[in-house]
Amino acid sequence: MSGKIGLIAGKNKFPLIFTQAAQKQGLEVVAVAHHGETDPALEQMVSALKWVYVGQLGKIIRFFQQTGVSQAVMAGGITKGRLFTHLRPDWRALKIIRRVGQARDDGILRALADELESEGITIVSPTLFLEELLAPAGVLSRRRPSAGEQRDIRFGWSIAKEIGKLDIGQCVVVRRQAVLALEAIDGTDATIRRGGLLAGEGAVVVKVSKPGQDLRFDVPAVGVETIQVMREVKASVLALEAGKTLVFDRDAMLHLADQAKIAVVGLSL
Repeated sequence: MSGKIGLIAGKNKFPLIFTQAAQKQGLEVVAVAHHGETDPALEQMVSALKWVYVGQLGKIIRFFQQTGVSQAVMAGGITKGRLFTHLRPDWRALKIIRRVGQARDDGILRALADELESEGITIVSPTLFLEELLAPAGVLSRRRPSAGEQRDIRFGWSIAKEIGKLDIGQCVVVRRQAVLALEAIDGTDATIRRGGLLAGEGAVVVKVSKPGQDLRFDVPAVGVETIQVMREVKASVLALEAGKTLVFDRDAMLHLADQAKIAVVGLSL
């Protein structure tokens, strides 16, 4: 594969990991980075980069058009609290907000993709370039979930899919078939901490994709940091939706999970 791919970069490691994977496939990466969110290290990795504030859609479009980008991906989220404190919408972004009429993730992101496509920039899923990072089915750790933990996984899975239908979040924390925490605007790590503190120990964390989720946006992802938070609160199981969840630094993540006796499983229920 060769050519050019645009990157709309958010926070954490995802934009850096995507860039490395795309470059290994012979692609030139041109990136838009968000002030206060994107790791500045990205600037040294890509062929061209433009810094913007959240909501400056016109700048993104003009930059991609100037650099000859016709396909782009979104990698890494935006801290949701920043949408209330650091949003600087231009007229194009305001037009989308008025049209969507609510601050639900998928509706806004689909409208954003439509706006970009109207200008000749197609948004594609980053998983097209990262298939090797998707969680496989089966037990990934040394320890297998106990019978009781398996019941909690099935219960948590059904709850996580329900909150996904409502576009609330992708993660749920349960123990003994009681819901301890649901992911909201605070994100997965905070959800694990809330649920783990209530559980005392032995919490089961389930992370899935939303039913009918468009994988161009907000692909569920876990990594070393996820296990570190689980270890802090003595959680015992991490269950992931196989084929639809990205696992960053898999070897290091599983090594840490094994040290903490945390079971990690990939499921397709």
